Amino acid sequence: MSTLLHSHSASSSAFTLPSPRRRSAPINPLPRFSHQNAVRCKLIEPLKFDNGRATNQTEMLIGGSGTAIPSFLVAPNTRVQDLVNKNDTRLRIFSGTANPALAQEIACYLGLQLGKIKIKRFADGEIYVQLQESVRGCDVFLVQPTCPPANENLMELLIMIDACRRASAKNITAVIPYFGYARADRKTQGRESIAAKLVANLITEAGANRVLACDLHSGQAMGYFDIPVDHVYGQPVILDYLASKTICSDDLVVVSPDVGGVARARAFAKKLSDAPLAIVDKRRHGHNVAEVMNLIGDVKGKVAVMVDDMIDTAGTIAKGAALLHQEGAREVYACSTHAVFSPPAIERLSSGLFQEVIITNTIPVAEQNYFPQLTVLSVANLLGETVWRVHDDCSVSSIFL
Repeated sequence: MSTLLHSHSASSSAFTLPSPRRRSAPINPLPRFSHQNAVRCKLIEPLKFDNGRATNQTEMLIGGSGTAIPSFLVAPNTRVQDLVNKNDTRLRIFSGTANPALAQEIACYLGLQLGKIKIKRFADGEIYVQLQESVRGCDVFLVQPTCPPANENLMELLIMIDACRRASAKNITAVIPYFGYARADRKTQGRESIAAKLVANLITEAGANRVLACDLHSGQAMGYFDIPVDHVYGQPVILDYLASKTICSDDLVVVSPDVGGVARARAFAKKLSDAPLAIVDKRRHGHNVAEVMNLIGDVKGKVAVMVDDMIDTAGTIAKGAALLHQEGAREVYACSTHAVFSPPAIERLSSGLFQEVIITNTIPVAEQNYFPQLTVLSVANLLGETVWRVHDDCSVSSIFL
């Protein structure tokens, strides 16, 4: 563990960024985000380009200190270069309006331009989608998380899929960095709906041939689809960032904020040289309402890293952090892939309970939701590598070995 946490910062500078996937010369990385008259947070270079606009950005960092993403993503990928050099136009990437910056970064990793697409809304709220270029016989990837407003973004994704199907695309892959409605994955009470299965059916019936999702709320959600699902995890990006921290392995403990997340936290702890595990026992009395009851494990004098798949209202993780401080934890870090950040999440997360809140950009974070302890990591290279492997019929699971 000490090797992982202490040697990384020395070796991270030795990593080289991906050589340009396009024939343009590389440019310097974008500076860390800053905004006058506002709080500062460590934000990893959001790219704010119009949909379909070309860009020369080919180098990505995930930390202002030069921290590199995992080596399997930043190592030069000669196969991707060969793909571009052969002028293979069969791989096409389109972005919805939910997270165009992430889609642009994915396209940068692959050395491609985002496909041109027209998306507008009529006065009554109806969504109109028209592809501005031919996709006949192409392998199309549609990047659209179903984040808030979930219903709007989901409907937009369905119409995009339908537009590609009617334009004779050969294969349509819905790239869903954040899959909404995933929490409604089972019946816990009588007369409840299983909305996750319903949404899976909608995506399938719209015409998608495959789904690429990141950190589903529960693994069984993959079984709700009648089409192949590639499930990737944001853990490598977060683990790499934590490895750049000078935290002694003896002081580290990984904490699951609830019993349901034990498997996720255990896998996370195992990759941190099998760090000890603690569990927060909570009792939920309603949706988005949690009450912490007890702590299983020892955190006294330790640096606690709380791991969850998403932060919505932050009630669970904030009460868990308060309990950890009561039990003697020296510092508390919050790590999550999806930052839903429904009110009053920002107030809870910025209240001083956390040393740092580490998230990824699967969901775009509004500027007014930045706070000093926030760190945003990019999963663009991770998703970009997965997109290429799906397109080239290569193994996806080997990324995480």
